[in-house]
Amino acid sequence: MDAQSRGRAEEIDPADQWVLNPRTGNYELRLADSAAQARPKVTAPRRSPSAPTAPTSPGVPKPRRGDAPPGGRRGGRSRKGGGAGGGSRRKKRLAVTGGVLAFLLVGGSLAAYLYYDHLNGNLSVTDIAGAGTGGFKKDQAINILVIGTDKRSGAGNEGYGDKESVGHADTTILFHIAKDRSNATALSIPRDLITNIPNCPTKQPDGTTKEVRGTKATRFNTSLGQEGRDAGCTMRTVKEVTGIEVDNFMMVDFNAVKNLSTAVGGVPVCLEKAVDDKDSKLKLPAGEHRLQGEEALAFVRTRHAFGNESDLDRIKTQQQFLGSMMREMKSKETLTSPKKFFSLAEAATKSLTVDQGLGSINKLTDLAGELKDIDLKNITFTTLPVLDNPAEKVKATVVVNQGLADPLLQMIRGDVSLTEVEKKEQAAKEAADADAKAKQDALLQGNRAVAADVRVNVYNGGGPKGAASTTLNWLQNSKGVTKSSNVGNAPSKVGATQLEYAPNQADQARALADIMGLPATALKMGTTDAAAKTAMKLTLGPDFQQAGAPLAPAAPQQLPEDVQQAQADKAVCAK
Repeated sequence: MDAQSRGRAEEIDPADQWVLNPRTGNYELRLADSAAQARPKVTAPRRSPSAPTAPTSPGVPKPRRGDAPPGGRRGGRSRKGGGAGGGSRRKKRLAVTGGVLAFLLVGGSLAAYLYYDHLNGNLSVTDIAGAGTGGFKKDQAINILVIGTDKRSGAGNEGYGDKESVGHADTTILFHIAKDRSNATALSIPRDLITNIPNCPTKQPDGTTKEVRGTKATRFNTSLGQEGRDAGCTMRTVKEVTGIEVDNFMMVDFNAVKNLSTAVGGVPVCLEKAVDDKDSKLKLPAGEHRLQGEEALAFVRTRHAFGNESDLDRIKTQQQFLGSMMREMKSKETLTSPKKFFSLAEAATKSLTVDQGLGSINKLTDLAGELKDIDLKNITFTTLPVLDNPAEKVKATVVVNQGLADPLLQMIRGDVSLTEVEKKEQAAKEAADADAKAKQDALLQGNRAVAADVRVNVYNGGGPKGAASTTLNWLQNSKGVTKSSNVGNAPSKVGATQLEYAPNQADQARALADIMGLPATALKMGTTDAAAKTAMKLTLGPDFQQAGAPLAPAAPQQLPEDVQQAQADKAVCAK
């Protein structure tokens, strides 16, 4: 993949570069001569009596004098009560939570003050030519695609297979964060899944866009790298497979596993049996181990150590490793270590390629803020259910098991948690749901307008392609709703079909609900009356199938027993 990098910062380890200046009493960032010439001196701020205290993240202790400094300030000498070097002081804060740091490969919760521009320079950014939604939104569910590529570039990776390979989508996880931020689902997509790859507009280094032709009945992992495909093509392929549109992507390579596991001080793993895999070079006795660097990479790459030696069992091993990494990042030992904060931030940003919607530390921080409060017990790892490919005599690829995959994907699309909530929370939620349902059902009680008096604009907010135009034709020509208009695509996607209207349009809304077969839950009544001749707003969602057909059934509330799942807070031994 051709990633458009925004430049690489000097190779330094900030955790080892902060020293106390005895003349000023401030911590200062001391770089090597070449780096010092390239960058201004960064001085850690010293609190003055009149200065406000910078906020700290929950659960993270405030820095104490004598600790390694948690942040930096640009400029030269600090002046009492004023700015640095005669200018105004700029303190730049970055709260790095595990939702971003660990969920490069899925995360927990971290927070630290970090010098901002240095980390920005570490990031690589790719223009994905309009793939996805254009970016996550704070008041909606979030879908982030995490891609681990097997591209062999980077120091120390030359010995892993074909060093000239452009890489594949070797490990792919669709990370769904609930709208209420109470839970998340990490859906692994097998690399050997047979699927269709759609046409992919791909940005070229010269700024032009080339369309890479799609292919049918091919391995999912060829959606990246092959024939010039970029991560935007993998995003489009994920939508083809799951019906879920991705907001943003994060991509990492082999170095991410090595560097992150080292930065956190090693990731605990448990083996039920001894392992000696000559391919991945993993050799460990049974029992508990703390892996980092090359050993950590060997653990997540091994295909011959566990289960039936398939890629599906390797996915389970990777999920166990990621869950353990998340627990380690949320541990007291990590949260109270400024050195680990710096090392993790460096390792994460240097290993990370993102789309333009996440192409700055500011944007990553916004995403981190959306993830920081999710409890590990409410993060579920699962894998898209598959079957051996029936077209093959020698089983090498898989196909979707629709019977198990459909309810799982419906739950994700419907924003239904895969984890059990606490009993008290569940009881309160059920009571609130019952009250809300009674109020919602009441919206269908009352007079109906005649079809010719119904005014409505029709939008496509996630339904099938062309759904708005076909629905308009059906309403006008078959149902007499002549005052209807097709407005095209909605400004943003919706989770389910909805009809928005004003209180004085209630009779029109009931009539349209009858015509369209809309349930009470699809009706969204506003608080103020509309002006005369104002149209209602009908937005077709992913539950819309075709005009005149009932909406798809609501998402199930519980997974079938045969769907593999594991919660991030539980340690599991590989076997």
